[in-house]
Order: sequence, then C-alpha cells, then structure tokens
Amino acid sequence: MSGQATVMALLRADAADTAEKVRACGPAGTQRWLCDAVYDLTENHTAARVANHLSPWVTAVLIVLGALLVNRVVRRVIKRVVRRLARVETANRLRSLRLRTGLETSTGTPTMRREQRAQTIGDGLRSLASLLIGVFAFFAILAAFGISLQAIVTGAGLLGVMLGFGAQNLLRDIISGTFMILEDQFGVGDVIDVGEATGTVELLSLRSTRLRDVEGIVWHVPNGEVRRVGNKSQQWSRAILDVPVAYDSDVEVATDAIKAAADSMWHDERWSTRIIDEPEVLGVESIAATGITIRLAVKTLPAEQWKVARELRVRIKAELDEAGIERPAAFFTGLPPGVAGAGPGTERR
Repeated sequence: MSGQATVMALLRADAADTAEKVRACGPAGTQRWLCDAVYDLTENHTAARVANHLSPWVTAVLIVLGALLVNRVVRRVIKRVVRRLARVETANRLRSLRLRTGLETSTGTPTMRREQRAQTIGDGLRSLASLLIGVFAFFAILAAFGISLQAIVTGAGLLGVMLGFGAQNLLRDIISGTFMILEDQFGVGDVIDVGEATGTVELLSLRSTRLRDVEGIVWHVPNGEVRRVGNKSQQWSRAILDVPVAYDSDVEVATDAIKAAADSMWHDERWSTRIIDEPEVLGVESIAATGITIRLAVKTLPAEQWKVARELRVRIKAELDEAGIERPAAFFTGLPPGVAGAGPGTERR
C-alpha cells in the first residue's frame, strides 16, 4: 500500500506541475521553448511567464544572429571560390579542358580581364545569397511571433503578380547581364558599339553598362536593351587605312612606299609593342575618276588601332611625298564614320 500511495503522490505532483506549467506557458504543443526551458530550470511561475513573453524576441534575435553568421560564411566561401577561379593556373586548366573538348576557339583571357569578370560574378552571387538568407530569416521571425505564413504567402503571391509586370525589365536586364559576363562579350576598358552609344566601358554590372564616349558623355545602358554589341578592342584590333593616290600614279611604287612606311613603324621600338603582326598592303581597294585607293591593314593590340593609324598617316604622307606620288584631285583620308576601322573623329584615343 505504501508503494502505491507513493506512485499516486508522484502522479498527483506531476499533474500539478504540468498544470502550473500550462498556466505559465500555455497548453502542450503551443509552449514556447524559452518558457519551457525556464520553468524546467526554476519551476518559477513568474519567471516562466516573463520568458514566455520574451521568447519571440529572443528567437528573433537568435535568428538574426544566425542569419548574419551564415551570410558571412557563405559570402566568404563565394569570395574564395571566385578568387580561385580567377587564378592563372585554374584558368589555364579550364582552358586546356575546353581545348580538348573543342569548346575553346579564342585566345586566352588576360589576367586583369579575368579578375574583373570574376569580381562581377562574385558580387552578383554574394548579393543573391544575402537576399535568400534574408528572406528565409524574415519568414522564420514571422513564424516565431506566431504570424500565419499562409496568409502572408497568399498576399505575397498577389503582390508578386502585380510587381512582376513592373519587374520584367529588371529581370531581363539581370539575365542579359549575366550572359554578357559569362560569355565575355566585353569588359571594363573595352571600346564597344551598342547602337545608340559608342565608347569605353567604365562599369559592367548585372543590371547595366556604363560607357563614356569620345566627347566625355557618360551613357548608362540597361543590359536588357542591348540587342547587339560590337567590341572594337577584344583580344586584338586592326587599323584599316585607305590611302588615295592620283589616277596616273604608279601603283607598284605607291604600294612600296606605303609598305615601307608601315614597316618602319613596325620596327620602331616606340611602336613595335603595339603592332602585333607585320603590316599588310591588301592592294587596290577602288578605282575612280579622281584617283586610286590602296588599302593597308595593321594588326594591333586592343584599342591601339587609332593611335597606330594616326602615326601611320604621318609616315605614309612622308613616304609618298618622297616617292613623288601625287594626291588625287579630291583628296580623301580615311573611312567615313560608322565603317569598321574609321579613323580619329569617331572614337576615343
């Protein structure tokens, strides 16, 4: 009988304790973790009720701290991965793999350009990671305060539909910018033509591209608006000069004079580093009543074609004068603006 009485006493004590806990923290299944922990430690009704009121706020603080910690770790991991991909040895291994599979058809990407691409991609990935972590933390905080997520998700869905129409252009810009960077269509420092604007790329982000033209005007072009792009300084460039001479000039003599001027510049120490390959006289480009046009092509470093072309014009004039080659009646010194290889008035440099 004494043993049975002891068991009954324990059951009554446990029931009383459970009832007190329910009074302090609420029914089982709805009790907040902090209230439950405080009551188990102190068995104090007042302390448990205070903990019950503070539990959502403490939970929110812990969620925020956890989100900040996770965000910091993820951003650091992304930074390390991107930095490793930007290394020369990693890029060379990837390029060797692409060469073996036939996916690589161009020359290697310069180190600075590769670092710029990696930096831009890394910034985008870190921003996306921070956004996702923030969204998850926000919903976790709402759940801690007992706010119904179903109603929020339904309202967010309706709001998302309304905002979706306005965010279409933004999403299009980001998607286009992502492919521009991954495909290495252009980078900071390149001279590009996007139709409405032509100039030097000063900033390339996932959303927009910033250009500065020869007049110093800064153009902000949304990436989604770029339907086609011409890169005038990627990997290498070419200076194209159409040299006009009089109709009755000796074409062979004129050609030799133009070639001599180009070769002298190619062998000049001040210019040899900018000219990649031997200059080539392509021959007679056109014959008109006013004269004959002879075309010269010079392969140069990226964005150096305009400087090289200006110096070539000076040297070609001197050689033609020395050879006694006269100019045509209607003298023409270059290609019209908008034609590939157009000279100095249309670009920077």
